[in-house]
Amino acid sequence: MSISLEEAIDSVLNIQTNLNYEIIPIENAQNRIIAEDILAITNLPKFNNSAMDGYAIIYEDYENELEIIDTIFAGDNNTTLLQKNKCIKIMTGARIPNNCTAIIPKENIEKLNNNKIKIIQKVKEYQHIRFIGEDIKLNTILIKKGEELLFSQITLLASQGKTHIKVYKKPKVVVFSSGEELKLHYEKIEDYQIYNSNTPSLISRVKELGCDVNFIGQAKDSIESIKELIRNSLDADLIITSGGVSVGDADFTKDAFNELNFKTIFDSIAIKPGKPTVFGKIENTFILNLPGNPLACSLVFEVIAKVLIQKLSGSNEVYLNFINSKLKNNYSLRKGRTTIIPGFFNGENFEISEKRSPGMVSVLSSCNSMIILDKDVEQLTTSNLIKILPINWKFFTNKKKDFLTHE
Repeated sequence: MSISLEEAIDSVLNIQTNLNYEIIPIENAQNRIIAEDILAITNLPKFNNSAMDGYAIIYEDYENELEIIDTIFAGDNNTTLLQKNKCIKIMTGARIPNNCTAIIPKENIEKLNNNKIKIIQKVKEYQHIRFIGEDIKLNTILIKKGEELLFSQITLLASQGKTHIKVYKKPKVVVFSSGEELKLHYEKIEDYQIYNSNTPSLISRVKELGCDVNFIGQAKDSIESIKELIRNSLDADLIITSGGVSVGDADFTKDAFNELNFKTIFDSIAIKPGKPTVFGKIENTFILNLPGNPLACSLVFEVIAKVLIQKLSGSNEVYLNFINSKLKNNYSLRKGRTTIIPGFFNGENFEISEKRSPGMVSVLSSCNSMIILDKDVEQLTTSNLIKILPINWKFFTNKKKDFLTHE
């Protein structure tokens, strides 16, 4: 019996994982998932410093002529204190004197004779001073376990002198194809044959999502051939394949799974397109068998496999996220099944793809997003609020949301 899309995703989210980690240099950590909380080991700034090239003063002296008694450069260990009606020339980033209460930018002074200056602009107490810890305070959590490391997180790590960090290992994914009626793109085909577009598409998409992926070949139309490929892949975290699980005479994939003690988590989703989607496990390896139709395969990948990969990556953001928008044109459909509809979001509204037959291969090359309609939706107008799920970029959250568009 088919389960709902929400139940299928919950089944994926509820799997038990045993994630391993490795230690890598921060320069190699882009797009990796961190496996530990990172705490600040120092304040930033580490000391009160000047935000401008200018002059350090005692605020109460700003209306007086001030004598320059010293110069402090960035990196200097200068401990000179200010005196009444005195100032110190200072550079951006330099540690300020302990009794300094304002910095005067160099363009806001007039130079006088006898090594003196006069301030010619209004002054605020503590202006242009960067105070210790105002950016980062000691012992605060900078990065939480399960966060994806982008360039901005690498900046934080470097600011704390972190050279190496603990990250989760990339999920190891194996892709293989089944069905001799389909030929791989590097093979010669006859006029009555077609190329297998699903396998290279899946390999490419899994790589884009940060996994280590291996292609291990194409199975013959026999149970033993498929079993051989499965056995060869059981060191992986995840096996992804497509097709071969219907009731056709030459669909051997499901039988091959079952003969290897496949534990079914679900074997059908009440969704259009993509009903014949199977998810389960053999030993410690999860297996996702996607529909054979190319568009159906890709769309189900975007709502099931992406969530699964987030989970296997150790990310704490595993829930599908969306952007609220409106349709470009009115749309009607037959209700009764949750429906995935691809289209293009231009930043203002969503235009449904004219082509969306499950067997098509060209559709997603001109689409960047999709909407998923609740089974009770029959009519949407340009005034309805819809929920757009991106395809061309990952968009997840650590809070569960209802991603279905309702009437």
